[in-house]
Amino acid sequence: MTDTTAQNAGGLSGNVLFYSQPEPLSIEAHGKLGVKVVDKPYAFIGQTNIVPLTVTEFAPAALSYPVIFVGDSKQPVVAMGLNANDNLFVTDGEFRSDAYIPAYARRYPFVYANDDAQQRMILCIDRAAPYFVEGGDTPLFEGTEPSAYVKNAMEFCNNFEQERLRTESFVKILTDLDLFEVKEANFTPRNADGTPGQTQKLAEYFAVSEDKLKALPADKLVELRDNGALGQIYAHLVSLAGWDRLIALALTRQAAANA
Repeated sequence: MTDTTAQNAGGLSGNVLFYSQPEPLSIEAHGKLGVKVVDKPYAFIGQTNIVPLTVTEFAPAALSYPVIFVGDSKQPVVAMGLNANDNLFVTDGEFRSDAYIPAYARRYPFVYANDDAQQRMILCIDRAAPYFVEGGDTPLFEGTEPSAYVKNAMEFCNNFEQERLRTESFVKILTDLDLFEVKEANFTPRNADGTPGQTQKLAEYFAVSEDKLKALPADKLVELRDNGALGQIYAHLVSLAGWDRLIALALTRQAAANA
């Protein structure tokens, strides 16, 4: 069950990346707020190198980034940089025009939170987001009702929640089939004389093992094909070539800084 507004946040639970001051949206607390256009709309994402991804985004995201799995939960994410606080695709609060923007970032500053007391989801906003100001151009409420802008945000968040659950099911399928393996992204620089330098480990993550995938029984491969998982797996595997792009972007940025 979901709801647009709430009276208090006493029963809410969960922490969400990028949201520093989440508050349940309500007419009492936010009735005078509106949304304004800001110069750096994606500044909130500029200091992180990974962003969560849903499974239906694997194919478009694979054109821009490595799609990898991290943590005990095997959370799918896109790698946007080689260092923890460095995003190679966001400059001065703006995304590269040729880069796919994950839905996780596009739904900001709205998000659903669990209301444990009433067993429902409540729409929240990050009150610290620079978009919200009193008397903003696009109001959050029209009279006592959520505005069309808020209703669109709620629909987007609803769709995102459905995709998040679908992603959890996808990861469970891969886990149950024991398809994951630990992989590394490495970089071997060239010395001044052109010889290979010392190899550097850039990242360690989980990925689908191509050997384990090939070893699956035919009926399991058919199941993965029919439920759409096989296409997403291949998108993930193809995306891993994107580490070379990240390295090239990092070297270009370093050369520009040195110059």
